[in-house]
Amino acid sequence: MEYTLAIDNAPETVPGGTGILLLHPSTGETDRLDTDFLATDTDSMLVISTRTTAREVKQKLEYYEVDESKATILDTLSVERGYTRRQSESVRYVSAPDDLSGIVSEAETFLQERDGKLRVTFDSLTELIYYADEDGALSAVEDILDLLDEYDAVGMFHLADEVHDEETVAAFRELFDGVIELSEDGTITSTFEA
Repeated sequence: MEYTLAIDNAPETVPGGTGILLLHPSTGETDRLDTDFLATDTDSMLVISTRTTAREVKQKLEYYEVDESKATILDTLSVERGYTRRQSESVRYVSAPDDLSGIVSEAETFLQERDGKLRVTFDSLTELIYYADEDGALSAVEDILDLLDEYDAVGMFHLADEVHDEETVAAFRELFDGVIELSEDGTITSTFEA
């Protein structure tokens, strides 16, 4: 299955199973890229958020006019922070942002239960590393990338590159089929395996 990307300076389409690393400055405006990725050529989408709560993710989708009826949000923050939470078809929760097995399990459930073109975004690996640790985060990402491959889905994973050392960025970069880099001035460059 081919997926349209609709991202400047990136391939027009990518095959199912593709994992994309979005490297960005910590102050970078990634919401537009993220929502363009989710909204294009999609039957169902999963937004895994270690950075914002489900309520904030919903506001972002609404603001950028993404069809929320296609979205499932995995909120990793609200339980730990003691916020009111109502599990539903469209909002799922894990106990904490470092609940790596819970995050992978929810991603697998989402992919198993849906048909058609499926997209996953993970915002953000930087936060995941902060809450868990680098090795755990790498392992969880590998598991989710394997699931994308198994279910012919595509995914985009955010990483704020300047807050990590070069070895960490390189370790994550190695896992992905494509890397999109957003610069401070908003310029986008990309590198994809042929």
